[in-house]
Amino acid sequence: MGRRVVVTGLGAVTPLGVGVDDLWRGLLEGRHGIRELAGEEFRELPVRVAGTVPVDPAALLPGPAARRMNRAAQFAVLAAREAWGDAGFAPGGTRESGLDPGRVGVSLGAILGDASVLVGGDRRLREKGPRAVSPLTTPMTVPSQAASQVSLDLHITGEARTVTSACASGTEAIGQAVDRIRYGRVDVALAGGAEAVVTPAIMASFAAMRALAAGEPTEGSPSRPFAKDRAGFVNGEGAGVLVLEAEDHARARGARVYCEAAGWGLSADAHHVAAPDPSGTGIALALRRALRDAGGHAGDVVHVNAHATATIDGDLAEAVALRAVFNGRNVPVTGLKGHLGHLQGAAGAVEALATALTLHHAVIPPTVGCAELDDTILLDVVRDTPRHLPPDGDLALSNSFGFGGHNAVLALRKLE
Repeated sequence: MGRRVVVTGLGAVTPLGVGVDDLWRGLLEGRHGIRELAGEEFRELPVRVAGTVPVDPAALLPGPAARRMNRAAQFAVLAAREAWGDAGFAPGGTRESGLDPGRVGVSLGAILGDASVLVGGDRRLREKGPRAVSPLTTPMTVPSQAASQVSLDLHITGEARTVTSACASGTEAIGQAVDRIRYGRVDVALAGGAEAVVTPAIMASFAAMRALAAGEPTEGSPSRPFAKDRAGFVNGEGAGVLVLEAEDHARARGARVYCEAAGWGLSADAHHVAAPDPSGTGIALALRRALRDAGGHAGDVVHVNAHATATIDGDLAEAVALRAVFNGRNVPVTGLKGHLGHLQGAAGAVEALATALTLHHAVIPPTVGCAELDDTILLDVVRDTPRHLPPDGDLALSNSFGFGGHNAVLALRKLE
């Protein structure tokens, strides 16, 4: 089975603010961070709302470093720094913390990273010619830039991995880091995801797919997971990073432990380029594999942090799978995309982080936007106010599913 892996640090940059405290407080208070896109470049779009980070991340970093990072990498570095410090390591990185940098890794998920860099380079090429294109365009375009910048910032030399599996990217990146620690490749890993794709072309593309929800954010979240009137997802941006650590390593240095990263599971629908398999078979397979990898059973689960994008077919397929795996047992389920929008490759990371906090504090955040539950869902969806975690059982699941049939589930276990 390998070494036991625990979560010792958390960091986040989300539409609810910069930092885990802003995220957790916003989740418990039932607030959302979805805003109208006011820029001129968005003016002609059919949908102009998104979950956007409310501060400029570049302003929180040294100027020379920030100019060499795309927006997603800026999010990732800020989240990684917070997680690093939260885990009890010294600011500055591995050397200052007395760690062997070759025994520390980075594993981040991203779909595109930051789509605006390449678009901007192409615009300058067309408008001003090749000399106007920055030499940083290529290194700032690759999806792996967030992982490389975290590695540079904290002097991590063990590995810097990038996972791209649509909206399951962040969850799969965490799972891969779990295995790297389990089997002795590294002792510590910063794992999660970062994304910054609230751009006109991406928004227009999603709108053309009829996948986006519209609405007035001041009147409530346009993203309504599991609701009878759900009408699509809301695009979003941000980053979430967890510090994962071999338990013996964490205990030896007296680290605070949030929970165990107990297992994970993958599957593929092999059904459609964008739509989920309505039978939920692939999702159920990933759920069962995560439970088996964690050495647990369906009866051990006390909470599910659902993918729940607020699309009609997606929410229903997930509900079908959960009912099949739990065989009719009511497990408290919550979906966070009403708070945040869909953070794409970062979604699973931020939701895994929230799941770790749910186990740590024994409190389940409510599902924002679900005023009236769809009566075909048939799940115990936590709504309106937070709920105490059930006392019997020790596992929580965090689900992520992506275009093309990528399914990833993370199993976390509360520790005494």
